Amino acid sequence: MRDTSDLPVAPTSAELPTGGTVRPITRWGTDVMHRRQRPVTAHDEDLARLVADMTATMYAADGVGLAACQIGVDLAVFVFDCPDEDGVIHRGVVCNPEVALPVGRDRRLDDGDEGCLSYPGAFVECPRPDWARVTGTGLDGTEVSYEGDGLLARCLQHETDHTLGTVFGDRVAAKARKRLRKQMEAEAADYPEGWPAVASPASDAD
Repeated sequence: MRDTSDLPVAPTSAELPTGGTVRPITRWGTDVMHRRQRPVTAHDEDLARLVADMTATMYAADGVGLAACQIGVDLAVFVFDCPDEDGVIHRGVVCNPEVALPVGRDRRLDDGDEGCLSYPGAFVECPRPDWARVTGTGLDGTEVSYEGDGLLARCLQHETDHTLGTVFGDRVAAKARKRLRKQMEAEAADYPEGWPAVASPASDAD
């Protein structure tokens, strides 16, 4: 699991809930992954429990972000714990996210590699704007806004995409998708059905 305890934390970061249950991660190809998610309309105990489970699952999978659809729940919410370009950690919960991206001369693309916990073990280049801002509501229903560059910008865009039914494989060329599939299939033994709630055989042996 990632250890970020020695990294600075952004003042806008929110506390992520603890005590959740690690759930199996839903894979690409499952219907819920490929449709627009239902908006969050109640910031209640059910949402708090869901977000706690999402957080636990994200950490168990060593991820930097996770959307509700990635544990099979049709709801427009994601969690994240991700560094920006300077290594500053940003954490938060965003319900009903909307993303704002640079335009015109301010728009610069980062063509770095991207992966997805719902297609584990595979990474290809996926050009995205190198800065993003996401707005929405937090776990308690108050308005939230997160912005940044580096991996954080990619994460905010990636997770917002999930709430819209888009996986990053939809954003790359056919050849790149073929490379993704080959990588995923080659690494499949490390990510068995039920992962990360179910450990891989290799993990059990360690």
